[in-house]
Amino acid sequence: MSTNLTQRLDLRQSQNLVMTPQLQQAISLLQMNNAELSEYLEEELEKNPLLEKAAPEGDAPAEGEPAPEIEARNERDDVEQNFDEGWTGNETEIQSGNTTPDYESGNILTGVGAGGNRNFDDPDLLLENTLTETKTLREHLLEQLFVDTQDTGERMIGSILIDMLDESGYLRAEIGELAQRLGGDAGKIESLLARMKKFDPAGQDMIAEIRALNPRPASHFEHFIVQTIVPDVIMKPIPKSEGGGWRVDLNSDTLPRVLVNQQYFAEISAHAKARQDRDYLNSQMQSASWLVRALDQRARTILKVAAEIIEQQDAFFLYGIEFLRPLTLKDIAEKIDMHESTVSRVTSNKYIGTPRGLFELKYFFSTALVGAGGIAHSAEAVKMRVKTLIDAESADDILSDDAIVSILQKEGIELARRTVAKYRDMLGIPSSVQRKKQKKPS
Repeated sequence: MSTNLTQRLDLRQSQNLVMTPQLQQAISLLQMNNAELSEYLEEELEKNPLLEKAAPEGDAPAEGEPAPEIEARNERDDVEQNFDEGWTGNETEIQSGNTTPDYESGNILTGVGAGGNRNFDDPDLLLENTLTETKTLREHLLEQLFVDTQDTGERMIGSILIDMLDESGYLRAEIGELAQRLGGDAGKIESLLARMKKFDPAGQDMIAEIRALNPRPASHFEHFIVQTIVPDVIMKPIPKSEGGGWRVDLNSDTLPRVLVNQQYFAEISAHAKARQDRDYLNSQMQSASWLVRALDQRARTILKVAAEIIEQQDAFFLYGIEFLRPLTLKDIAEKIDMHESTVSRVTSNKYIGTPRGLFELKYFFSTALVGAGGIAHSAEAVKMRVKTLIDAESADDILSDDAIVSILQKEGIELARRTVAKYRDMLGIPSSVQRKKQKKPS
């Protein structure tokens, strides 16, 4: 038996995604909300002498500076992508020797530490590991809200009510105003609010105890933590005279804009004789230019995703929560030709201000139930419909689960009896027998 050893030269073509520090920076910027990005930009402005803040809002934008604005109409408008060749929004994993998992959908800023360190692999530099563990009033109340109710609609409304609290813990809006804004029933909102008033920290439960209680029940929380959530994106209606639909803008009030100071670069470059000085200036210019481009990409990507969400959930904004459509991250990704992980980063930890209130972008995604004729219904909308039917029943006409199934079938919603029972349990609604006993006149 003989073995022949030979040497051969082959030419093979393969594709690998190389995550440069600049590309890592672009992805991390996409995950930040406006508040986090504002802090990061302040650090960059201190570090890089070639960066400067743009002119105040209202002044004409500088040449080359983006003025992102997208209109969501009945038919989706094409949006100029203008992405840098180094990043398309379709990166699915980081490749730097070893492949690491994609970002979790709930992750916020990854790998940015004091001084703008870009070591994205060091867990000690994660933003969430540098934050204090002090619980905010919003987190404190949301925990109680999610224990109190399993209903997605009530959770969404309750979250909005919590976001509307002032620093003293008071809700200043009237029930009628809230009902009109949310497109919901005033009685339901008032009922939910009555339950939420029992949450800790306690307010003014009994007149006899008011003087003994703290009139500012939220005052023991740090005032700089207790703050109203500021939207990253703002949605406004377009007048019918201009075509109708919705306009989507980034909230420029919370987002400083930065420019590269080319004039300053030219002045100091003329006096830089040492190679070390020239290398430093070129490095800072490259870093500043990339940051401006990455911010432009971030703005366009967020607006593109938000505009598509608004178009898909147009009925919700017009008529209320029962018209919430089934929607997944993949649906949006396919519509705008981006990777699902990019849509996940955009929608995590970011809020949109709408005529119906303030919502996290994640709120608009829910699973689908396929009804008669192949029509899909949002599981959350169907669940809300079940609750609406039960809330409207009278003591003399209590709906059984089978009766609810029949009503939904007439509305084109195919639902099994056990699914109705499951939804009732999730909503904390007793059976028809128990409800009949509760509503029976004494």
